[in-house]
Amino acid sequence: MSFPTELIELVEFLHHENPQIRAVAAQHLVGFSASSHPQNGIFRNDSFRPIKDLKVLICNALRPDQLSRKTAHDSLTCLVNLSTDPLVRSMLIDEGFLKLLMGFITSRAQGLADMFCMLLSNMAKSDDILKIMEVTMSPVEGVSSSTKAMDQLMDVFVKGAEKKLNQWANYDFLGNFFSDMTRFPQGRKYFLEKQEYDGVLPLSKVVVFTTHGSLIRRTGVASTIKNCCFDTSMHMGLLADEAANGVDILPFILLPLMGPEEYDDEDMDGMPDECQLLGDDKRRESDDGVMVALLDALLLLTTTRPARDLLRARKVYPIIREMHKAVEKEEVQAACERVVDILMREETNEGEEQEAHIVEESDEEDGQMIEV
Repeated sequence: MSFPTELIELVEFLHHENPQIRAVAAQHLVGFSASSHPQNGIFRNDSFRPIKDLKVLICNALRPDQLSRKTAHDSLTCLVNLSTDPLVRSMLIDEGFLKLLMGFITSRAQGLADMFCMLLSNMAKSDDILKIMEVTMSPVEGVSSSTKAMDQLMDVFVKGAEKKLNQWANYDFLGNFFSDMTRFPQGRKYFLEKQEYDGVLPLSKVVVFTTHGSLIRRTGVASTIKNCCFDTSMHMGLLADEAANGVDILPFILLPLMGPEEYDDEDMDGMPDECQLLGDDKRRESDDGVMVALLDALLLLTTTRPARDLLRARKVYPIIREMHKAVEKEEVQAACERVVDILMREETNEGEEQEAHIVEESDEEDGQMIEV
C-alpha cells in the first residue's frame, strides 16, 4: 500500500533531533493509529521504524517538562492502539521493554500508569507474554517487597484500587491482563500457588473485587476466576475455606449473582453465611458478560464429583434458580440452565466425572482489545 508523501515524512519526524518536531509528529499521528483508520499501515513503514521510535518516545514520561509528558502521552496512545496488531505486539514483548513498562506501572508518581496498564493488557493477547513470568525487578518501596514482576503487578492491582497508591491511576486494566495470563497453565499455576514473598495465593487477593464498583475490574477478575477453574485438580482447594488453606471462592462467585430474593429455611440450610439475609437493597450484577463468566466458573466446578456435591450442599441450586427467574437476557438464562442441569442431574456411577465438555478451554484471548 502506498502512502502520501506528507504522511511518510510525518512518521519520519518521530526520530527528528528536535523534540518539538517529534512532539508535533506524535500528536498528529494519534488519529492514524486507530485500527479502523485506512492508513493505519503507515506504522509498518520502513520495517516498522515508527514503532521503534514510539518505544523510545514513551521514555519521555520520565521527564518533568510538559512537552516531554505530552509527547509520551501521544506516543503511548499510538502504541496502545497499534498493539491490537499481532505483529506490533511481537515487537513489544522483550525483556527490556517489559521492564520499562514495569517501572512505569509501579511508580506511584507516574501519571500515565493506567495507560501503561492498557498497553500491557493488549500485549497479553500474545502467547509471548509468558516471558513476563521470568522478569525480575528491584522491590518498590511502599508498593511491593517482591522482585518478581507478576507479584509487583498483583500488589499494585490490589493496593492501588481506587487510586490508593497513585493519585492518577486505579490499575483496573490489570484485571484484563490477569485474565489473559490465566489462559495459560503457567498463569493458572501462579494464581493457585502461595507466593514466597507473602505466603498468599494470588487468586485469594483478587476474588474480593467481584463486587467492586469498576466494571473493568469486575470483568477481568470474573474471567480470571473462570480460567482458574479449568484446573480441576484445584477445585476443592478453591472451594475450601481459609482455615483449610483454601480460597473459599464460592461466596465471591455467588454474591454478584444474587438479588434481594428471600429464601426459605430449607434453601438457606448450608448456604454460605455471606449469601444469607442480604436485604431488600441487594442488587444483582448488571453486566451480562460478568454474570456469564461467573456462571461458567460454577459450571467448570461441576466437572468433578466432590465439587458437585459441595455445590449442592452449599445450596447453589436455589440461588441460580432465583437468578434464572430474574434475568432477561437469553445468554445469561442459558448459562443458568447449564449449571442447574448438572446440579439436578442424578449421579450414575460413584466417583464418575462429567464426560461432557462443559466449557471449552480456549487459547483465544479473553476480553476485548483496548483502544484509546
